[in-house]
Amino acid sequence: MKYTRLTKEQFEELHPEFINFLATQAIDKAEWDKLKTEKPEVAEQELDVFSDLIWEGVLTRAEFLEHFSKNHVFLFQCFDTYIESIVLKSMVPEVDFLTKEGLQWLSDNMFTDTIEMKVGRKEFTEDRNTSIFELIQQGSFLSDGQLYQQIKTIIES
Repeated sequence: MKYTRLTKEQFEELHPEFINFLATQAIDKAEWDKLKTEKPEVAEQELDVFSDLIWEGVLTRAEFLEHFSKNHVFLFQCFDTYIESIVLKSMVPEVDFLTKEGLQWLSDNMFTDTIEMKVGRKEFTEDRNTSIFELIQQGSFLSDGQLYQQIKTIIES
């Protein structure tokens, strides 16, 4: 397995897609029920293959990621061969970006001495999708890129 197995909730959400996936392998509901009871290891493999397929599609389309921690905000834009980042760090230790108040403080103080801002770029040293998946495993989530683009526009002007 290249990534991780989808959660029960994710499988439920993707139920129609999973049924289509099984159908492409000539597995109908009766056959699936039989597999689960008689050959659970084969059923597990099917779940893993489907999970990897879904992850591969999601990661291939991924363009922006965000990761918030108490004193940092990491914003990423993913390209084919590299990733760009904007890292915001609070110089005021009491500020917590994981709270509504902390995010408001960030908004109010974005371009003051209380926020350290670093911009970076890194070539992918391994497979692009694997690199993005690792960021997700570390707490990043897919985003629409609005915050990244707003800050980048201000930085460049």
